[in-house]
Amino acid sequence: MECMIKNEYFLGYLLLLFMILPFSGCEPVTDDGSYVDPITLYEKIGGNWKLADIRQVDETAKAAGISPNEIDLYAQFSFGNLSIELKTENNRPVSYQVTGGAPELFPNTGFWQLDTEFPFANGTAPKILLYSDAAKTVKTGELSVTSMPGAKTEMELKLTRTTKGVPFVSYMYSLKK
Repeated sequence: MECMIKNEYFLGYLLLLFMILPFSGCEPVTDDGSYVDPITLYEKIGGNWKLADIRQVDETAKAAGISPNEIDLYAQFSFGNLSIELKTENNRPVSYQVTGGAPELFPNTGFWQLDTEFPFANGTAPKILLYSDAAKTVKTGELSVTSMPGAKTEMELKLTRTTKGVPFVSYMYSLKK
């Protein structure tokens, strides 16, 4: 008799399983689309940038705690019409050109690339490396990207002058697309 009760329960469970099985199915396969290249910093940085503000920072005075250590240069030296075009082709850096009547703080034309295509995980600012040749073997300058464009179309670059590895003056460029 015990065997019959166990068989009845077993048959009941088996019948219930067969009744539920047709209503449960596999999840449809999600189509993620075709492969696309990852978004790089070149997509954010490349383009034509107009100067919104420029400040000169006296790094020596700043380190010594002497005020003033910062001067606004935007209204001086015709910086108002300065623009920087960072040309790209297929999201790869090509050349750059600086236009406007401002003093030349770095070469007005040349070639560029970033020291990284993607943001650093530790938050370190990427650098725009400036070159005089298309092969990018003769480096002429370096600009730190201290504020990355994203939701806002603004970027801030920092050009630092050093002597024997010690910074003495920086120029902070605030740019808008």
